[in-house]
Amino acid sequence: MADQLMSRPARPADWLIFFLVPVFFSTNMIFGRGIIGEVAPYTTAFLRWSGSSLLVLPFIYADRRAVTAFVRHHFWLWLALGGLGMGICGGFVYWSLTYTTAANGTLIYTTSSLFIILFQWMFSGRSIGARELTGMALAFAGVVTIVLRGDLSALLDLNFNVGDFGILVAAVSFAIYSILLKRPALQKLKPLSLFGILAISGALVLLPPTVFEFVNDGALPASASAWWKIAGMITLASLAAFYCFQQTVRVFGPTQAGVTLYLMPPVAIVMAIVFLGESFEPYHAVGILLVLGGVLLATVPKRERPQNLS
Repeated sequence: MADQLMSRPARPADWLIFFLVPVFFSTNMIFGRGIIGEVAPYTTAFLRWSGSSLLVLPFIYADRRAVTAFVRHHFWLWLALGGLGMGICGGFVYWSLTYTTAANGTLIYTTSSLFIILFQWMFSGRSIGARELTGMALAFAGVVTIVLRGDLSALLDLNFNVGDFGILVAAVSFAIYSILLKRPALQKLKPLSLFGILAISGALVLLPPTVFEFVNDGALPASASAWWKIAGMITLASLAAFYCFQQTVRVFGPTQAGVTLYLMPPVAIVMAIVFLGESFEPYHAVGILLVLGGVLLATVPKRERPQNLS
């Protein structure tokens, strides 16, 4: 089926889905920043992933034999994926957004693809070429520019934003999560059932800090606005983003689909300006150029030269 999809030319609807991927993924930062003060961060993440898991329960049930076998034989991997992908990249990100902006968060989070390359080099013997090293250095310079707000004196005064560093930790966590997703045991599960059981794992990991927030009078959703934002996280940032990305991979292939993630920073910054009233600063422009340029340089595969058959 996937081969048939990739063999036909892309239709206008396919291109629409392609450009919706960065929009849906970017809504997570927008909702996460916009819900501050209305719902506690780990409670927000718990409601997001428990709600997502409930919506895909029919797909989990349909694939129940494979799901049960995976959880039974790979229990700690299952919990680790939930902790990395939904715990740290969920509740911890929302906590970090109480200290930094959605624009900064998106730009820094984009570097996760570079950490994938770094970890594969450290632990899997992957070679890193000069082009990739240059790209990683450029992207790192972009992150430093964002963290310091373009002010080098902050480096001397140790005046950093803890939220920016929290997002950087989440970028590292997502890189590890992405690498673990390649484990052979996970390939036996259907995409939606895999998404569902990871959502369940994430909800379980997020339950203790959510209870802690509740005991310590953490804010619960008490308005229609808060519930609409959580519903947006579930339907747009989770289900719609997952579906559109999977469809883009099927139609265009994984390499071209990965380009959609590079479109996230400009899309998220525009959305942050429109919906959150955030301002666009000169250091954002420098950060976009350095981070996106570095990520593209380091991750976009080189085109193979056609062989001379004469």
